[in-house]
Amino acid sequence: MAFKTDIEIAREAKKKNIMEIGAKLGIPSESLLPYGHDKAKVSQEFIKGLAGKPDGKLILVTAINPTPAGEGKTTTTVGLGDGLNRIGKKAVICIREASLGPNFGMKGGAAGGGMAQVVPMEEMNLHFTGDFHAITSAHNLLSAMIDNHIYWGNELQIDARRVVWRRVMDMNDRALRDIVVNLGGVSNGFPRQTGFDITVASEVMAILCLSNDLEDLQKRLGDIVVAYTREKKPIYCRDIKADGAMTVLLKDAMQPNLVQTLENNPAFVHGGPFANIAHGCNSVIATKTALKLGEYVVTEAGFGADLGAEKFFDIKCRKAGLKPSAAVIVATVRAMKMNGGVAKADLGTENIEAVKKGCPNLGRHIANVKSFGVPVVVAINHFYSDTDAEIAAVKEYVAAQGAEAILCQHWAKGSEGIEALAKKVVALAEGGSANFAPLYPDEMGLFQKIETIAKRIYHADEVLADKSIRDQLKAWEAAGYGHLPICMAKTQYSFSTDPNLRGAPTGHSVPVREVRLSAGAGFIVVICGEIMTMPGLPKVPSAEVIRLNDQGFVEGLF
Repeated sequence: MAFKTDIEIAREAKKKNIMEIGAKLGIPSESLLPYGHDKAKVSQEFIKGLAGKPDGKLILVTAINPTPAGEGKTTTTVGLGDGLNRIGKKAVICIREASLGPNFGMKGGAAGGGMAQVVPMEEMNLHFTGDFHAITSAHNLLSAMIDNHIYWGNELQIDARRVVWRRVMDMNDRALRDIVVNLGGVSNGFPRQTGFDITVASEVMAILCLSNDLEDLQKRLGDIVVAYTREKKPIYCRDIKADGAMTVLLKDAMQPNLVQTLENNPAFVHGGPFANIAHGCNSVIATKTALKLGEYVVTEAGFGADLGAEKFFDIKCRKAGLKPSAAVIVATVRAMKMNGGVAKADLGTENIEAVKKGCPNLGRHIANVKSFGVPVVVAINHFYSDTDAEIAAVKEYVAAQGAEAILCQHWAKGSEGIEALAKKVVALAEGGSANFAPLYPDEMGLFQKIETIAKRIYHADEVLADKSIRDQLKAWEAAGYGHLPICMAKTQYSFSTDPNLRGAPTGHSVPVREVRLSAGAGFIVVICGEIMTMPGLPKVPSAEVIRLNDQGFVEGLF
């Protein structure tokens, strides 16, 4: 069966001028900074003027652990936003921007798919409005100023062996994970070991996504710990005097981006931290702005609920004072079969037993999200190969977990195919059953917070950490950082740290390889297992087939 590609569908979209989309939300044209005709930034002054307005209801879309079968979390987020508008609710979508690294690697874009997309698709998955370039530049300006300070006499007495601020770029490049800089003699500085992370793992990205305004942004940038002296005294970004210039570089990037769905409904696309190595949520400023402008705000958190949803609840909601009204967990029959042991090549064949065998992964996520006091509904993202019996098996399993699973056909039918889910979400959100609370209190010890996540969310037996890591956590507690939440960096493919361990494993351990203080963002990054903060390209990267065709259109982007 032949289907149009996402980019073909997006290219045929009947887009409205972005000023019309802004008018739907009551944003005057003078408060929009247009980037062409179909995208614009919303001014800080307009956003400040919304402070006294009441908030709409916040809906989180999350998912099971991702599989090569595909789950369609962003597609469902966009579809649900369209569906809510279809049934008469004023709904706004809030998603993250796409990173160039995965686009040219293997993951693809972040604009949805089929008839549930945000457009313009090509621009969103490439340079968009330049936010990621601004973040990369601001981050690397600080890197340059640190080395420059050391070169010109090192007044702050920075220990070159204890510079903890790495460089970043928005591309997958494993060759840059560990490097030596300042080679070439006296004129080039003092050689030291460092490396690159991908831009979406940058603390500057996290700071932009958690800041409320430009003043908050500059304060958080100043709070970044960049290095230590020989006496282990912390050196901050403000000591290097880089925070002001970094704020200037990020001035426009702080303004949320307004675009539209294929059905001409408003969507904010802003920020893009990965959920497996960062906190995985779109910006606080975009979410809060949307809540002032709409009755419903549909947002997503990256990867499975064990990563994205946990960080959405424990980091973003905690820090921003947000209270979600309901959560949607996206699952597919195909992914259930893959969790049940079926190979990708055989997913088109009916296998009810494999569906049942794979469902515990979904069940674990349902229980986890419920543990935060948020009511849950499951969205079965429909594929044409799904059979009635397989769908019935998922619905029956979910019902046994005390929730409802609803078949959604938004990929093929747009908002028409997701009306039932939209109505269920409204019923949950307006039912008043949400009683949101984070997983752990601020005052809990840092290592105890790590153990709480590992045991309650991952169902691990223990956390393995060397004495040096435990001592580092204690030192941060003594320095006043004990109240910070935890940002776990681990594989997205499993509840464990083994990407090949599917389903709902128990009895496993969580090995902690490294911990990083993100004092400006306001969390502790805990790097587990073999997770990398600079991904590599696959053997056959998508970049090999991305090109311009004879008509000048982009091909190969997905």
